[in-house]
Amino acid sequence: MISRIDLRGPLPRDLRDVLPRAELDVEAALEKVRPICEEVRHRGAAAVRELTARFDGVDLPTARVPAQAVADALAGLDPQVRAALEEAIRRTRLVHRDQRRADVTTSVVPGGTVTERWVPVERVGLYAPGGLAVYPSSVVMNVVPAQEAGVPSMAVASPPQADGLPHPTILAACALLGVDEVYAVGGAQAVAMFAYGTEDCAPVAMVTGPGNVWVAAAKRLLKGRIGIDAEAGPTEIAVLADATADPVHVAADLISQAEHDPLAAAVLVTDSEDLAEAVEKELAVQVAATRHTERISAALAGRQSGIVLVSSIDDGLRVVDAYAAEHLEIQTADAAAVAARVRNAGAVFVGAFAPVSLGDYLAGSNHVLPTGGCACHSSGLSVQTFLRGVHVVDYTRAALAEAAPLVCALADAEDLPGHGAAIRARFDWEIPAP
Repeated sequence: MISRIDLRGPLPRDLRDVLPRAELDVEAALEKVRPICEEVRHRGAAAVRELTARFDGVDLPTARVPAQAVADALAGLDPQVRAALEEAIRRTRLVHRDQRRADVTTSVVPGGTVTERWVPVERVGLYAPGGLAVYPSSVVMNVVPAQEAGVPSMAVASPPQADGLPHPTILAACALLGVDEVYAVGGAQAVAMFAYGTEDCAPVAMVTGPGNVWVAAAKRLLKGRIGIDAEAGPTEIAVLADATADPVHVAADLISQAEHDPLAAAVLVTDSEDLAEAVEKELAVQVAATRHTERISAALAGRQSGIVLVSSIDDGLRVVDAYAAEHLEIQTADAAAVAARVRNAGAVFVGAFAPVSLGDYLAGSNHVLPTGGCACHSSGLSVQTFLRGVHVVDYTRAALAEAAPLVCALADAEDLPGHGAAIRARFDWEIPAP
């Protein structure tokens, strides 16, 4: 069901070449989404409507979801699901509220200051997937940090279901968050609608949220016209575990991410062959008993998943840092100390009672995280995603006069005499050499 990779002994120089990884050919998808995006660019709402009919099989008079449909979805929401969403919003807001940075003014010299102001983007488009599974939790994870950043205008897009509306739990989550601008649009056409704007939807400055390969390709194509959070690929879980881990827990956690998608990655890194064998046996039992057996089996059997045997937890840390998982669980003795040594992960889950499932919904952390090894250089979605640091420079005449000889010297060294002239124009005397 799941392959093994034996890395006991000296580790390879470049671990990335031997570790399992999902293949997401965004470059190939680019050429297919390019004409879709161009259609939306030139034909606006009419193109969005035709593309929605083609790809989703529904013909909509307008992409904008009526306000009454959003209200009706909340009214019809199961009370337990509503309570869970409300608590998820509360916990996520607590964590993200603490992420907001304060403006800082630095006195560089007497009379010369630089202030870093944190300014939210003006308008964002937030994408909530609706393919093999429906993710109201992704609405929470996108909207809350944008709200806490102070974004004044935001819109949510999610693919239409058979009735022409996004899934009712998506709409209900929007209602709970106070978002009334919602569009029944999915895929590359949703990203293009946000980027270029249509008669129905004003253009945005940034698009965030997970999606399939077509969404990722559209983000790559339109990056520059819009800001993006990341090109999210299939979800990933890595578990670093030793002989103290419970194989029932480990197997269940691998399955929890494998059920997202046949391309989802589930990787166990362990120094215990006994644990590896016990997890394999547990997978066979638990997968057979779950609802999405076929999807999970495909994910676990794919080249993106595997059990990696290492000589020690130290080697295991090197492996998981090279893998840079979206989600990394540490199920070892002294898990907190081991987790503190991790450098590369989208989010780290410490010990037996912090499974990825908690982070997906109710930990308070964000579940929109870097995939495909990008956690070695990128962060997950946060308030910071929606803020821009703007430097405000304020110097008096005396402070500029003090710096002037040095500025002119550097301008001359770079053969940019106009830079020096812009300084000299402010004074009626010749600036001496430094």
